[in-house]
Amino acid sequence: MASVSLTPSVTVVIPCRNDADFLEACLTALAAQTRPADRIIVVDNGSTDDSAAVARRFGAEVHEEPLVGIWPAAAHGYDEAAEPSTGAAPADIIARLDADSRPHPDWIARIVRAFVADPGLGALTGAAEFYGSSRLISYLGEKWYIGGMYFWVTPWLGHPPVFGSNFAMRRGLWLRVRDEVDRTNAGIHDDLDLSIRLRPTDGVRYDPTLRMPVSARPLANPVALFKRVGRVVPTFATSWPEGAAWHRPRVRRDQAAAEPDDPLAERA
Repeated sequence: MASVSLTPSVTVVIPCRNDADFLEACLTALAAQTRPADRIIVVDNGSTDDSAAVARRFGAEVHEEPLVGIWPAAAHGYDEAAEPSTGAAPADIIARLDADSRPHPDWIARIVRAFVADPGLGALTGAAEFYGSSRLISYLGEKWYIGGMYFWVTPWLGHPPVFGSNFAMRRGLWLRVRDEVDRTNAGIHDDLDLSIRLRPTDGVRYDPTLRMPVSARPLANPVALFKRVGRVVPTFATSWPEGAAWHRPRVRRDQAAAEPDDPLAERA
């Protein structure tokens, strides 16, 4: 059994493109955490507004990713968290949210407690609370948009998918999958692509009580919603046939047979 630090370090990664106002609210919420982040990395994805200046004002590190897209920006941040270019210590836990996320004060503390309590936990993800819209839109977003994702995708994958605005993973997990994901593809869902590459043995857990306030702007109009839903099929297509439901049981059996005696060693 691999050893687990009782005080794991946490780096929060925030991809950002022209979201200065949202980012300010996000960083304000991170500054109020009962357990502060050890590092906050804002990946500036070609912003033309004050996003980078806002990040620096809050003491966050700013890293530039010129290839526009959520996957390129997120992957850049995970790489920097796992293998810092600044001389900082690598993160034990890489946490991810988006610029329009507003984490509750105990968000990081709950993540740390979960990973310390369960050495077999490789990734932890949670639910959404949509703000900035009507009660009906918020309800539909939480129960049908995000809730539907967990309901339909979990049986397909054999484990819960991770929600990009609210999840955390061990450093070793990212180091294993970072060359498997389609990290330069700006036309797919980064969190779904990551989820497809994960294994049931990676210890992915969905905690519905780990809730994240996020903007309802993806649900604001049919065009925005259709754009997001329309990326699901291309995301699965990039991983074909690994992402196929009928292919995954055989892959899981092969992977389980190939696992080392200590399945936690590569990701603790």
